[in-house]
Amino acid sequence: MSTVRIRHLTSYSYDRLVSLSPHRLMLRPRESRDVRVKTSSIETSPSATLTWASDVFGNAVATASFFQLTDRLIVTSDCEVELNAAPWPIFTIAPSATSYPFLHSADEWQDLGTLTVPSYADPNRRLQRWASAFVAGPGTDTLSLLKDLSVGITGWIAYQSRDEEGTLAPLQTIDRGWGTCRDFAVLFVDAARSLGFGARLVSGYLYSPDTEQAASISSGSTHAWAEVYVPGAGWITFDPTNRSVGGFNLIPVAVARDIAQVVPVSGSFVGMPGSFNGMRVDVSVSSALADTSA
Repeated sequence: MSTVRIRHLTSYSYDRLVSLSPHRLMLRPRESRDVRVKTSSIETSPSATLTWASDVFGNAVATASFFQLTDRLIVTSDCEVELNAAPWPIFTIAPSATSYPFLHSADEWQDLGTLTVPSYADPNRRLQRWASAFVAGPGTDTLSLLKDLSVGITGWIAYQSRDEEGTLAPLQTIDRGWGTCRDFAVLFVDAARSLGFGARLVSGYLYSPDTEQAASISSGSTHAWAEVYVPGAGWITFDPTNRSVGGFNLIPVAVARDIAQVVPVSGSFVGMPGSFNGMRVDVSVSSALADTSA
């Protein structure tokens, strides 16, 4: 078990006073059997009233309402979580799904719904053909296929950080030959969906004390990965950026159908044209025990 402390600071600056609209905050980690939130707090400057709700995916969402003009906005999230996931998980896949292709039950297929439908257009089925190349043949092992697909992404695509907002479409990432963790995750999810799997995007934090994994050295960033539903095992975590399976060092904040649905801080302002100066994000993920002894 690891106890991890996370600080996520987002700051906006304006060159004159503006009025802030309500902002949507997705910053509280998503609890499960493997992740327990010990403490969590969100502070804003200027001060705001926070109201909490759960979205359609069960993510914790806070809405921050502001009541004064300001030339800056700072949102600070501090939390401490316990991680209990096994480093080398064993997935008990249902006998009916151990070999690909397989059929979901009618209930599973209905419940997965749009999580089986690619989010990006693929009119010439280029992505589907690319993903199908990882299928060894009829009756290939399902988990091996998904592992090969995840690892294969970093075989085709080089990791490179990118400060600009937004995510590339899967075919753009393939054609460009490089991408960020969010590009890798989106490519993996749509590729898995093109093969008939239900898959979803996950946004959160990567805890890697040795800093040998991609995105762990990108101070100021959140991390993105994917989950695929396999009968019997349920949602299996794949981090194509770091070629890993299972979430022992991942701290999820939100899951969703589309990467645009898991933006940590979003909102708008009312002001004169050209008022916005810029945004800065700083994220630190560290051992709570190490912080205590320092």
